[in-house]
Amino acid sequence: MRIIIAEDSVLLRSGMVKLLEDAGVEVAAAVGDAEALLAAVEADPGVDLCLIDIRMPPTYAEEGIQAAIEIRRRRPGAAVLLLSQHVVSRYAADLLGGHSGGVGYLLKDRVADIDEFLVTLRRVADGGAAIDPEVVSQLLSRRNDSALDRLSPREGEVLAAMAEGLNNAGIAARLVITERAVEKHIRSIFTKLDLGQDDHDHRRVRAVLSYLRSDTFSPTP
Repeated sequence: MRIIIAEDSVLLRSGMVKLLEDAGVEVAAAVGDAEALLAAVEADPGVDLCLIDIRMPPTYAEEGIQAAIEIRRRRPGAAVLLLSQHVVSRYAADLLGGHSGGVGYLLKDRVADIDEFLVTLRRVADGGAAIDPEVVSQLLSRRNDSALDRLSPREGEVLAAMAEGLNNAGIAARLVITERAVEKHIRSIFTKLDLGQDDHDHRRVRAVLSYLRSDTFSPTP
């Protein structure tokens, strides 16, 4: 796995480089601002994942997430994993757009286990999704009309857990239901979101992207 890191803090950037290299991950570039990130991606389009801090110079606002959106515009299959101290949910739809490719959004203070973090990197690099529960919660809290309104409350919970990157066993444990029930809910989600009979894992990602692209989720009773 080859990664580009974009993080303005020299200490944090150096720490991530060492952590990842010690784990056998190749760091293709480590940069400190969005302009350098875009240049690194342009120079090396074969990287598996861009690990991006949301707030970087010069304004320390949303340069990182805007760069991530631009990367996915230029390379629709690019995998990006955002790290932030805050939820910037209003950019979620722009980030996801209509593109494929892995996507993640983690809050820095909630990354507590290195092994789990490495598993998350691999999942996103492989085209999966990993969204922090707090990000999911804020997305769920916005209430407007949505194509996802056809989902039941339980199906909404299953889809939210999928957005966090949980597999069927993890969803079953979270919701205290059987894996068979999870499979039934997922099949129903695929049907209600008009996702065809292609690869199951790909449909999971497409369902999550549909969920996150929506302005809000408001399940039916």
